Amino acid sequence: MQSLIQILSHTPVWVYILLFYLVSRGVKAMKPAEVTPLKLAIVPALLTGWGLADLVRLYTISAANLVPWISALAAGSFVGWLLVKGRVITVDRAAGTLKRPADYTVLPLVLIAFTIKYSFGVLAAIDPERLAEPSFRLLDLALSGILAGIFVGKLACYLARYFGRPNENGADHMSSATPLSSDRKQ
Repeated sequence: MQSLIQILSHTPVWVYILLFYLVSRGVKAMKPAEVTPLKLAIVPALLTGWGLADLVRLYTISAANLVPWISALAAGSFVGWLLVKGRVITVDRAAGTLKRPADYTVLPLVLIAFTIKYSFGVLAAIDPERLAEPSFRLLDLALSGILAGIFVGKLACYLARYFGRPNENGADHMSSATPLSSDRKQ
């Protein structure tokens, strides 16, 4: 118990602020909303930036570290794209917004990402030799890249819809797949 208290007391304040912000974004995502592309970019930018900062802080910038992280980022981006691809999104270019449906994946994903990043940060502080082991290094880089990539892929899909062409009837209501049965109009 004492070591847990020590870990929490040595955690920088910005980490708690980031946790609060990520949780608030996850809760807000559970409701349909009209959002700007810039607002959609915040969480992907935070997680990607955190991953890159840790890559620089904990490891060297080398092909041996960049390739696994970028590969994981690409794989995660594909998954993120698939999570948004079938959703019905309405674009209002005049207002500069997208209307997106509720997204129940954001909260669990940010909590998983935060927990993993925090855990590896603690490991770096208390046992840096362990983190230097290739298996731990690759695990950290892969998980960081995949989780950041999921949010990058979701953002990329939203941006593709936002900047894409209106469909045949001229409306800016776009879906690249059939809506879920509960979304279908009878």
